[in-house]
Amino acid sequence: MKDISVTFPGGKKVDAHFGAWTIQTDQPVADGGDNSAPGPFDLFFASLATCAGIYVLEFCLARELSTEGLAVRLRAERDAEKKLFTPIRIEITLPADFPPKYEKAILKTANLCTVKRHIVNPPEFEVVLAEQ
Repeated sequence: MKDISVTFPGGKKVDAHFGAWTIQTDQPVADGGDNSAPGPFDLFFASLATCAGIYVLEFCLARELSTEGLAVRLRAERDAEKKLFTPIRIEITLPADFPPKYEKAILKTANLCTVKRHIVNPPEFEVVLAEQ
């Protein structure tokens, strides 16, 4: 079970606490924040990119393939009409000596990212008032 609690340390800052970790967020100055931490949506994109990254890294490590030059980059443009980011593109840069026979497999592996799968197959959401 995931259990994350949120606190409001001041201004437009919103922090998430779970286990021994605290993730700080803030809003850009243009939106009334101090720009002292990433915004929540930036963390969403970082979560997608790092999730794909761990899958790609594990693929290479499991096959004892070089990770020298391995990189993952997420690019997204905001569609002004839809007011959403689309498309979201995850680009994988392979090491120079990466075996061509694994190219399709590493793409398939990156697509297994759990964060992405939760977007493609969205969970049910409930927003409720907590009992006092």
